[in-house]
This record gives sequence, structure tokens and C-alpha cells, in this order.
Amino acid sequence: MRRPSEQSAEITCRKSSRQVFVSLLGFETRETTLFPFIRNTSLQPSQMATKELKSFTREEVAKHNKDGDLWIIIDAKVYDITKFKNMHPGGASVLLDEEVAGQDATEAFYGLHRHEVITKPQYQRLQIGVIEGEKSVIYGRIAGELSKVPYAEPSWLSESYKSSYYTENHRAFQKAVRKFVDEVVTPDANLHEEDGKPPSKAILEAMAKLNIHAMRMGPGKHLKGLELMGGLVKPEEFDYFHELIITQEFARSSRRGYGDGLMAGSVIGLPPVLNFGRPEIKAKVIPDVLSGQKLICLAISEAFAGSDVAGLKTTAKKTEDGKHWIINGTKKWITNGTFAHYFTVGCRTDDGFTVILVERGEGVETKAIKTSYSPTAGTAFVTFDNVKVPVENTLGPEGGGIFVMLSNFNHERWVMVCSSARSHRMIVEECLKWTAQRKAFGKPLHSQAVIRNKLASMIARVESVQNWLENITYQMCNMSYKQQAQALAGPIGLLKMQATRAAQLTATDAVQIFGGRGITRTGMGEFIEHYHRTVPFDAILGGAEDVLGDLGVRQAIRGIPKNARL
Repeated sequence: MRRPSEQSAEITCRKSSRQVFVSLLGFETRETTLFPFIRNTSLQPSQMATKELKSFTREEVAKHNKDGDLWIIIDAKVYDITKFKNMHPGGASVLLDEEVAGQDATEAFYGLHRHEVITKPQYQRLQIGVIEGEKSVIYGRIAGELSKVPYAEPSWLSESYKSSYYTENHRAFQKAVRKFVDEVVTPDANLHEEDGKPPSKAILEAMAKLNIHAMRMGPGKHLKGLELMGGLVKPEEFDYFHELIITQEFARSSRRGYGDGLMAGSVIGLPPVLNFGRPEIKAKVIPDVLSGQKLICLAISEAFAGSDVAGLKTTAKKTEDGKHWIINGTKKWITNGTFAHYFTVGCRTDDGFTVILVERGEGVETKAIKTSYSPTAGTAFVTFDNVKVPVENTLGPEGGGIFVMLSNFNHERWVMVCSSARSHRMIVEECLKWTAQRKAFGKPLHSQAVIRNKLASMIARVESVQNWLENITYQMCNMSYKQQAQALAGPIGLLKMQATRAAQLTATDAVQIFGGRGITRTGMGEFIEHYHRTVPFDAILGGAEDVLGDLGVRQAIRGIPKNARL
């Protein structure tokens, strides 16, 4: 259990780490204006900014190796931990060890701590100097920058690699999105993944300023006249590779519940309105959602039916005058349902299956469902009790809901694969770093053949998924919406099955590589634990693996020529 002083220091760190200026794509504002949720915090002048650091030799540092006079060296920096040692979570004895006290503790430190620990203000202030003639060489993730670790980035972003899919505009776009995610989104993700509250309103508004909500819906007429990412890409030039970039960059925050909470429900709930809604419905709903002022979610899944869309029990019956639908039933596992303003609902009607837009109001009740990831996602059980909805809210033809949903599923599943592939890659990077710095039997962990074999499998999986994903994305860029619905349902289903099965294998291997740290929610293996705990979501949401695999095979079977023989 942490001491009160440590908890206080951590709280102080969380506050001060968000007190920065945000300058992005031509607009600059204080974060206390952009992010009202930290308005009451105050930035204290850094002690390090006013304290002059002295230079010491290693011999001088070695003299300070006692209980009442204790210094250590980490990455050519000298720290006085005399007073801190009694607050050390691992106990004072660790710091008084003869191989640590007064010595270079860099290797010991990075065998037990992530780099961001040493960058926290409460630990930075312990630095009293540097080693004469030496420079610090270790760094963590640099906001907005590409990683230099092999396979940490998709090949098109890797040095010396080329791609026939991506243009220079895609590269400039990726750089801007990464900067936005690292500097604006990720701090909020870290905060709310833990406290379970919805993403901050200020984040949604910051995304709206750059029209990111609109771009997450894919290319289309809804982008006309909008300034995208500060003017980096023209609406008519925006394609599915731009959208892939957005989805993959947002996945890098590695906070799965928050990622779904960040209007993932709108990404899958709004397209049916965009593609099948009446003009008056579009005019009412779309602007509010794309501005981040209101949220919409997709309400298809039921406890009764699972992946069997045809087995849904929620009903919609017309009133005698034919002007309204009366909807009754329940929906379960609805992402963003707890705080959504609109629901895109799949209903059973007299002539089949129909999709209807329902606004939150009388008769609509939502209850939070506890899952294995953060409540930030807003996962809900939704009840419709005699909900009266105008027939104008029908999306697509009455009885034609299957086509509406199947065409929507393609984009939904493709988005999930984009996110899954990038989250998968983050774990590969974590494992490569860890096996390089972790020592076992006096050698780096990657000196063991069994570990290298696991790494080889991880790399092969993530690279194959990314390449298949880019191939599918290219087809989407060159097909109409109708053609995609007809030709890509099976391939996207198979791709999602492959992506999520590969991810689960890598999650298991990663836990083995990290050992006990891989099942610990904080510290060195925090991202491994989080990934292993939440990776099944991608395998279930949007259609279970077995169902999607069967969909792909059945579509392939239908395409076999009648006269084909061995």
C-alpha cells in the first residue's frame, strides 16, 4: 500500500503534467481554456528550472553511499535520495544495496521502472547534478515523434521503406494526427481510463475543431465544405487511408475502454443516418454529432440473439394512423449507450427487419453494464418501453434493415481491425524494449532462443494483419459503397477473425515474456496487463470470430463457379 506522501506526490504530478501550452496546426491556447476540467489547478514554477546543476565525478558520488548520505547515478544524472529512501515503495534496503548506493544504478532502475517514472516532478527535484563529461542518452516516448524501435511503426512509416498506398499528404496528415493524440488526447485517456468517467467535453470539442469526428465517418459528402485537420487535406481528397491513420493513431493511447468511450458508438451509429436517413433527419442529427455536442450509438445486439441479427426480439409496430412506430424491447452491450442522445436501433417489423433512429426521451432507459474494461466506454443495457417514434426516423426502406446493417458492418469491422492492428503493434514494441533491457542469468532476455521465437511470431502476425488491412483499404478506396457491401463483407470478416486471433496469441506470449509484471496493473507491464485483459473485446464486438469466419467462407462458396472441378 502506498504511503500518503507518495499518493500526494502522484496527484501533484498528474495535475502539473497537464499544465502546458497547446499549440497545434495554427491555433494556440492555454490548456486551462481548452480543457476546463483542469481549470482549478495551478502550475508551480519548476524547481529544476531555477536550480543550477553541479558536475560531479563518479568517484565523488561513490563517497555518498550511507544511510544518512545517499546518492545514486541514473543515466549520467546524479540524484540525492537520502530523504526519499524511506518513501521508496520497494523499501530502503533496495537503495542501500552496495551495488546501488553511490553507484551507477541505471541498469537496476530500468529493470524495475518505466522511463516516465524518472520524469515525474516529484522525482526530478531529487536531481542535484550530472556526471562530468557525460550526457544522458536514455529517453522514453517523444510526443509526436515516430518510434525508432524496429516494427514499432507500420512499414510505410519506417525508415527506408516505401509504399504504393500512401502519399506525402498521408505522411503529413499522420504527423499532425499523432501530435494531436499525444499532446491532447492521451493525457485525458490516462485520466479517465482509471476514473471511469466519459472523455472530457473539451477533448470532443478540440476534435471537432479539426473535424476529426467527421473524418472518422470515412470519405463522403458529409465532408464537403469542411476544413480537415487545419486544411492539411481537402474533403474531396480524403480517403480511407486517411481514416485508417486516424484510427490507428488514436489506438496508440493504449486505453481500450477510453478508446471506445471516445465516440466509438458514433462511428458505428451515425453512418446509417448518413447513408439512409431522410434529409430532415440528417439536418437535425449530423451537425450535433460531428460537433461533439451529442452522441449517437448503434443498438443492435440483444441478450436473446447474440450475433444472430435475424433473431432480434425488439419490435416496432405502427400506430393506427401509420405516422409513428411504437418500439418495445431491450438491447445489450451497447457501446456509449449510457450517455448517448440518439440510438440507431434494429427492430423486427411486420415486413422483416427495419432500422429506426430513436432519440433519448420518454420510455428509453439505460443502465451501465460492468465489463472487464473501463466504464469510460459507457457500455449499456437499453430498454425501450412503448417508445413513440415518427416514421420519418426510419433509416432505409421498411423491411430493408438487413442491407442497412450489413453495409454498416463492413465499415464497423474494418475500423476495429485498424485499431486492433495498431494496439497489437504497441505490444510488440513493449516486448522488444523489455527483452533488450531486462537481464536474466546475466544476459538480456532476448539472448534466449525461446524469447526470440515468441518475438518472431509476434512480428509475423502483426505485419501480416497490417498488410492485409492495407490491401482491403485500397479496395475500399476504389469501390462504391454498394460494391463494398457486396464484395468485401466476407474478406473483411475473415480479416477481423485473423486480426483478433493473432492479437490474442500475442497477448498470451507477451504475458509470458513479462512474467509477473504482465499481470500487474501498474509498473513495467501495465500495458501488457491492460492489453491481455481487454483484447477479447475486438474478438467479440462487431461479430464473434467464428461467425465472421463462417461468413467469409460462405461468401467464398457462393462465388465458386458451377463448372469448377478438380
